[in-house]
Amino acid sequence: MFYRIAATLSLIATTSHAEVPQVVTDIAPIHSLVTRVMQGVGEPELILPPGISPHSYAMRPSEARDLQDADLVIWMGEDLTPWLEDAIESLAGDAETLELLHLEGTHLLDSREEAVFGDHHDEEDDDHGHNHGHDHGHDTHDPHAWLDPKNAQFWLGKMAEKLSEIDPNNAELYTVNAAAATSEIDDLTEVLRKDLADLTEARFIVFHDAYQYFENAFGLKAVGALQVSDATAPSAARLADIQAEIAEHGITCVFAEPQFNPGLIAAVAVDGVKSGELDPLGANLAPGPSHYLALLQQLVQSASDCLK
Repeated sequence: MFYRIAATLSLIATTSHAEVPQVVTDIAPIHSLVTRVMQGVGEPELILPPGISPHSYAMRPSEARDLQDADLVIWMGEDLTPWLEDAIESLAGDAETLELLHLEGTHLLDSREEAVFGDHHDEEDDDHGHNHGHDHGHDTHDPHAWLDPKNAQFWLGKMAEKLSEIDPNNAELYTVNAAAATSEIDDLTEVLRKDLADLTEARFIVFHDAYQYFENAFGLKAVGALQVSDATAPSAARLADIQAEIAEHGITCVFAEPQFNPGLIAAVAVDGVKSGELDPLGANLAPGPSHYLALLQQLVQSASDCLK
């Protein structure tokens, strides 16, 4: 770790700051990864403020100007932020783009729309449980793919490559930063998996189905979701299915999300069922290079607190 830091600091001291690319990102976890890759060169802009649902948002004038000035836009893709696609085309038409969900090599999982989940497995998984060969169509895949640390590590390399193309003077630093960040994620996920090792048999309900990448990465198992998405209120029939699942299988934990109606949790978290809180975006965490690691830590801590 120390030699990586020393190498990075040495490069920072000699790096060129001329013509630093203007980079715009969509959500805080992606902003964090890009910030880490650009450390010592510049800082990307963040379009979506913390605590705001990514599925619908009206940009402020300052955010529209950021897009107009962008040399590179790095975003998850229209599956997560459909409103941003037209904005990129109209405001940042001359900018390079990196749409992470549609990169060949991104691990994608199918969306789960039922109240109580069945078993979902990729058919062409490699040794890491990653499927790199299937069609990247719209509206069929779960867009919360940043919660798979392997995706984050893959994207770090792609971010460094794209930035190096645009800004070759700083290519070495981008590469060093991406490699260091990849190692940091490896180190943290190893620790976090150990923290959750005793909870792999635990079953729980989530507010909306945003966590299956996280579940797969850390050996957890959600069995249902109150809502199909954070933009769709649950039907009475869906809530009844969740209540039946809790009663039949002795589910002891239901997770809320900070931005959404806690009354729904009260409707299903009957006596003996604990409620916790999971947040896929880390709305209460400061944006910046450490945000992504802090998000993983927060999710693991929240899961552990409710499931133990």
